[in-house]
Amino acid sequence: MTSGAIEINSPKYFVYCGIGGILACGTTHFSMTPIDMLKCRLQVNSKAYSGIIDGLGKVGRKEGIRGLFLGGTPTFLGYSMQGMGKYGFYEYFKFIYSRAAGQQVAQRHKTPLYLAASASAEFFADLMLCPMEALKVKQQTSTTRFATSFTGGLSRIYRSEGLGGFYKGIVPLWLRQIPYTMVKFASFENIVEAIYKHALKRPKDSFSKPQQLGVTFVSGYLAGILCAIVSHPADTIVSKLNNAGKTEQGMSNSQMVAKIVRDLGFRGIWTGLVPRIFMIGTLTMAQWGIYDAFKVKTGLPTTGGESTTAEEK
Repeated sequence: MTSGAIEINSPKYFVYCGIGGILACGTTHFSMTPIDMLKCRLQVNSKAYSGIIDGLGKVGRKEGIRGLFLGGTPTFLGYSMQGMGKYGFYEYFKFIYSRAAGQQVAQRHKTPLYLAASASAEFFADLMLCPMEALKVKQQTSTTRFATSFTGGLSRIYRSEGLGGFYKGIVPLWLRQIPYTMVKFASFENIVEAIYKHALKRPKDSFSKPQQLGVTFVSGYLAGILCAIVSHPADTIVSKLNNAGKTEQGMSNSQMVAKIVRDLGFRGIWTGLVPRIFMIGTLTMAQWGIYDAFKVKTGLPTTGGESTTAEEK
């Protein structure tokens, strides 16, 4: 099957999905840098601010616009690379797994297919994200300026911790991002399908592209709320781990994670959830909107609400 000049599930199609992911993730994460910065600081020091408005006001008055967008460069670069892998590999693995399972099995078990494809995609996407995430957290949570430039920050991590410093948070990052992405894609696809089937009660193709994008935005926000809740404990651990500096007293990363969990307790592990729900809900809605708008612009169909088997595509 083709869509305009692009054949669905062709190498060009996957490349375009990756480009859509760059546009969706890099721009939206950068725009939410002030909220993300406050969330990270609250996770490291729960008494830093009384809430979002208080935090934005204090940082803005003390550090200005530059302070509000502290960590913006690694955020933009890291999540652009992650978005490329997340969306491009998701479409690729969805195609590969559906073809391996066969049309009938893939059609009957769409949700496991979404979960497997998104988990596989995020595994590789996080390898691209992790170094930038480490730098971003250090910049945002250090009590003194971590570095005067982006390259200076990278150099400082390498000098003090070696290459391992860029990837010491990879396991908790996987624990945060893989469940997040599984929920993000599987819930989105199912919510879109449910809206067309039960709320609108008409096939997707009977609606205009702007109307389909409206469904995309609604489904994206609902999926984002679920994503934030599922992935928040691991997000807190990532922030604390990257803020810790060198591994203390010869402790391994797993021992550090266990210590962080013990120190925080059940309540502490959920610190910063409210701003993160606001951030992730808005972020996920915007990402799906940008991604699907890009697909529509290039002549591709919007995501969800249709069969996902390789043979039918």
